[in-house]
Order: sequence, then structure tokens, then C-alpha cells
Amino acid sequence: MGDTADGSPSAAHCAQETQITPRKGMLRRIAGLFTGGEAALSEQAKVAVDGPETDVPETTPRGMANLRSMRVEDVAIPRVEIVAVPVEIDLDALIEAFRESGNTRLPVYDGTIDSPIGLVHLKDVALRHGFNGKHSEDFDLRAMLRPLIYAPPSMPIGVLLQKMQADRRHMALVIDEYGGVDGLVTIEDLIEQVIGEIVDEHDSEEEAFWTEERPGCYLAFAKAPLEEFEAEIGLKLVDAEDEEDVDTLGGLVFMEIGRVPARGEVIPHPSGTLFEVIDADPRRIKRLRVRLPGSAPMRPAAE
Repeated sequence: MGDTADGSPSAAHCAQETQITPRKGMLRRIAGLFTGGEAALSEQAKVAVDGPETDVPETTPRGMANLRSMRVEDVAIPRVEIVAVPVEIDLDALIEAFRESGNTRLPVYDGTIDSPIGLVHLKDVALRHGFNGKHSEDFDLRAMLRPLIYAPPSMPIGVLLQKMQADRRHMALVIDEYGGVDGLVTIEDLIEQVIGEIVDEHDSEEEAFWTEERPGCYLAFAKAPLEEFEAEIGLKLVDAEDEEDVDTLGGLVFMEIGRVPARGEVIPHPSGTLFEVIDADPRRIKRLRVRLPGSAPMRPAAE
């Protein structure tokens, strides 16, 4: 499938070791990711990726520990949320895909998303078919494709960050053991695990994972983190032995009934909690209404 992210030491070039203050040094070297220089990670980050399983030194920024402890699967967006386009797409449809997604880079596939052939950058489209006045008649998406990086879900994010910097690539697809696409991660996703969320003028305020409609009744996205929701309601919804198997509210509902429920379906939970499916498609649950034990009766689904 082309370039593979094997995580080998040759995937990145190590910078000359220097003694600098941790915070300024971290930001300086992370900034180097965007300048095309050869500087990779600081010595603290290098130790976090390759060093032994020891406590993080006090001089090491806490975010640096994520470079070793977190895996690609921890930060990647899932397959069902990937916005990708077929290679045979026309110019108008491609522009609409950029507009609706708000992304500047889109993966391109041939046939199915499990056969990716590269990515297309909005800047390339604009330069060829926007700013210089060319028309769609000579549109050729293959001529604008850029390479992708492919990474296994278990790769430490520090290794992938080094590889993306060395190869000057800003997007990677997560590939499962059978060669299928399992998710997508950008270089911004990785850097945010070190320095915190990066917000620019194009970012809109994210909608909360859930809102409380009335006491004991919540409207929630299926991707809401289960552990955080349990903390919010003060109720344990999953047994300790199943905690490793489910991470979201939608995953909990799926685990309870063993299938994707239909819109409007109500699923009871052993705790007495009721889950009403507000929005779903044949592949996944999107939104839920959650009524806790002892709350007012659930109103009929009307959305």
C-alpha cells in the first residue's frame, strides 16, 4: 500500500543534543515540524518515546509522557467519521466536499476507502482551478495527489510524529492487520497531545457531548466518552470486566443488544437507565436520549 509506518529508528533524524529549558525547548522543536528543518523531538521527548518504563522526570513536561504512553488508536478519528473522496470525483463535488467538511486535506481512494491512493490538498485545487482561472474541463485529480503515511493502531504517537516530520506529511491513515482503513490522524492531533488543544480562526466551538434536557434526562452524542458520562451522572453503567471493551455511550448500547438499533428504539439497561435512539443509520448510532432511574417518563421520539 506504499509507504508504511513501521516505527523504525531510521524513520526520523535525531537533532544534535542541546541543553535548553524544557518548556521553551519543547515548543521550539515542535515548531520545527512546520519549518521543514531536520530538528525532531527534544531529548526529553526522545527519552519518553524510546526510554525505559520509568517515572517521568520533574524536568520533563507532562505532555511529553504522552508521546510514549499513547498509541495512534488513542487519538485517531474512527473510520466512520473519515471524510474521503473517490478518485473519479468531479471538481464541483470535490469543492463541495471541502466546504462541507471544513478540512484542507482529504484522503482519496480508488473504489473503496480501503484502497487509498493519496490525499488532495485544497491549496493545490485552488492554484490549479481557482486562482489562475482554469476550468473544470481539464480537471485531473490524480495529478494533484500527495502521498499518505500508513500507521498501525499500536504505534506510539511519538514514533508517528517523528515519521511525519521526517517525511513532511501531515496526515496518516490507520491500517488494521488486514490492510483495511481503521482511522485517520493528523499531525495537529499528535501535537495537541503534547501542548494541548490548538485552536485557530477556522475552528468553531465544539458542541458538548451531552446536554441535560431536564433533571435525570440527557440528550447525548453516541460518541460521548462513557467514563466521563458516568462521572457526570454518578452512576456506573459498565462492569469492571467490560471496561476495556467499550469507550462510548453508543458502544455501550451496541454491547447491550449486539446490533445497531433502529431510530426510535428504546433499550433498557440493567441499572434501570433507558436509552432512546434519536438518530442512527444502518452502520452506527449517532444520538441518544438517556433517562436515569427515577426520572420522569421518557417522551415519545419526535425528532
